[in-house]
Amino acid sequence: MSNSRKKGEARANQYAYPGLDRVIHERARLSVLTSLTRYPKGLRFNDLKTLCGLTDGNLSRHMQVLQEAGLVDVAKSFEQNRPQTICRLTTDGHKRYMEYLAVLEQVVRDAAVAVKEGRGATAGAATTKS
Repeated sequence: MSNSRKKGEARANQYAYPGLDRVIHERARLSVLTSLTRYPKGLRFNDLKTLCGLTDGNLSRHMQVLQEAGLVDVAKSFEQNRPQTICRLTTDGHKRYMEYLAVLEQVVRDAAVAVKEGRGATAGAATTKS
């Protein structure tokens, strides 16, 4: 028996994608990390809230999760006697986000192949029944 696989044959855990980090793979947190990647010097809390379309409470909770995971840093200071909260991506956060994106790109490639092969199999099945 040969170890080689036929084209299109499924492999165990082929679509498991363990690299889809569950902390990142949540819509609001993905939005936060994408925004912070675009602004490496950081963003004010209110600007980040606006970019991500979140409420104060939602963003605070997601920032807490990301901060506990070591993905973001939150610095509080005062500017003209007004409190300012600046949110930044950590070095580890940037690394994990880039690894996550690489896995997500693989998911998209695999999905495109699966759709293409699925349509081919469906078309082939339809012509043999005729």
